[in-house]
Amino acid sequence: MAVGNVIFPVMHKVSGVALGTTCAGIKQQVRNDLLLIEMSASATCAAVFTRNAFCAAPVLIARENLAHHPRWLLINSGNANAGTGKRGLDDAWQCCADVAAVVAGESRQVLPFSTGVIGQTLPLIKITQALPSAYQQLHEDHWSEAAKAIMTTDTFPKGVSIQFEIDGKPLTITGITKGAGMIQPDMATMLAFIATDARISQALLQRCLAEAVEQSFNLVTVDGDTSTNDSCVLMASGCSEVPELVAESPAYTRFAEAVTQVCKQLAELIIRDGEGATKLMRIVVEQAVDTTEAVRVAKTIAHSPLVKTAFFASDPNWGRILAAVGRAGIENMDLDAIKIYLGDVCIVRNGGCAEEYQEADGQRVMNQEEITVRVILGRGNASQEVLTCDFSYDYVRINAEYRT
Repeated sequence: MAVGNVIFPVMHKVSGVALGTTCAGIKQQVRNDLLLIEMSASATCAAVFTRNAFCAAPVLIARENLAHHPRWLLINSGNANAGTGKRGLDDAWQCCADVAAVVAGESRQVLPFSTGVIGQTLPLIKITQALPSAYQQLHEDHWSEAAKAIMTTDTFPKGVSIQFEIDGKPLTITGITKGAGMIQPDMATMLAFIATDARISQALLQRCLAEAVEQSFNLVTVDGDTSTNDSCVLMASGCSEVPELVAESPAYTRFAEAVTQVCKQLAELIIRDGEGATKLMRIVVEQAVDTTEAVRVAKTIAHSPLVKTAFFASDPNWGRILAAVGRAGIENMDLDAIKIYLGDVCIVRNGGCAEEYQEADGQRVMNQEEITVRVILGRGNASQEVLTCDFSYDYVRINAEYRT
């Protein structure tokens, strides 16, 4: 059950990017679980991947193939193909070869992605047999179907699409993501695929994506676990009438801001669908020495099981937030300078409970579905927001029953 009223938006097609889905029966037979994406010959492609040392076989291959002008993406849900050793690499390479055979391309132009259970070998035959069907379904309008095909424990498909103008000519950015648990993107089990019709070099597109991810996906966390398969891809088809975007130009700045906006909206959808989540929490740290310090404090709060369970219970147990700030590892903090707010209610000032604090005020905030926690460190001018959600009984149930 999503936090808030989430409605799947109108997804504007991106000229030069087609999507096809089918059911390969990898883990279930109810819905499509295989997605094929085809990019125009003029397209450029950027990607960022998990920093987990045990990264999945498809991540290793996608990293390598990114340098070979990729034209196709293959995504399967239901199986992560992670922790599978040489067999997993061989299977992922075979998937690339099978796609190449179907589309009459080269296997090095295929980027493979997988999501699902770790430690199980990929049902290669099922994928091979399903590929022609996915290829036949390729269409620029199939974003909704694509969003559903990449889901695992997600309770709803996640998509964002915007259109805007640069110098009077239209530009489109449309993206989908999946993820609900094992979410602590260091670059989460998160996949995101974003497309635009902009014309832009691969190097500049890579810079744009890396900066957008740092401001979006890397600032959300469900449970503090970084997946083996996290990947985020930005495709630029080059089919727009907007002239090629160049670094430091006003047009590029506008484009980069729009990409970041889409990434932030997609990242928030992941938190709204956190496994078992009933509340969305915005942890805002202000007056830090630098952004790194602000993120460190915010994520210490966001990762605390005691904080997260208190929010689930709507319990204004502010001492748990205070304790998290204190163990964030920030040296030489002036405790008397720190202020902590729960919504509009000051809960901590001058090293202890704010004199004006009333339990009823804290309870009023905790009863809300979306809550902001503000921590004012009084040390500098940097600030940062991190999004997270609560821990409910359902989070334990979902993850305890994940393989059944």
